Amino acid sequence: MARQERAIRTQLSILKAAAEVFDSHGYEAATIGEILKRAGVTKGALYFHFPSKQALAEGVLEQQFSVIRVQPAACRLQEFVDTGLTVAYRMRRDPLVSAVARLSLEQELRAEYGSSAIGQWIGASQTLLAAAKEQGELLPHVQPAESAWLFSAAWTGTQLYSQILAGREDLEERVVALFRHLLPSIAVPAVLSSLDITTDRAARLGTASDALLEEAAGGAHERERLPETAAASA
Repeated sequence: MARQERAIRTQLSILKAAAEVFDSHGYEAATIGEILKRAGVTKGALYFHFPSKQALAEGVLEQQFSVIRVQPAACRLQEFVDTGLTVAYRMRRDPLVSAVARLSLEQELRAEYGSSAIGQWIGASQTLLAAAKEQGELLPHVQPAESAWLFSAAWTGTQLYSQILAGREDLEERVVALFRHLLPSIAVPAVLSSLDITTDRAARLGTASDALLEEAAGGAHERERLPETAAASA
């Protein structure tokens, strides 16, 4: 079990390094050598987990949901907003989240993998909006699938404009503005007035997300130590 935990940590370390390189240079310009340097692992260890640069990119894309931790909310529309705010917060601070956004739109990967990454986000949004409609939070005419597609497209455009014009420094502010402009078209007025859509909430959610991720990482590290502690006590 300890060996398995170490393998998982090595794999995640490689993915984090790959994400940093992909985010900085893009897929085409990224090199295995730079990823090895940042990960601090041997070439054999890297190729054991990921046999090619393409496999590394696929691995980064597959991690897109693992680093977004949002607490469930009784109001599903608030949970939908919280997800968007949390992604905005983490995109400015976590290369893995940022790299997913870049890789899903890059020409080299878009045809085969970008559509899948985008489709997963649309699907996740649709699930939350469908739950919100079941709870009576959405206006009668709203179709969750259609709204999920439009919100996802608008969110992607917002982050691209923020990246180009401001290096994403204003991303949380722009995403808040996006929700404030679009939500009145789908939310029941009473629900809309109860939603917390602010940059302060984005900061709180981001801090909570950081804590959840640290807790998960700490739990994995503790599980790795348990067999060693038991052996020492025997």
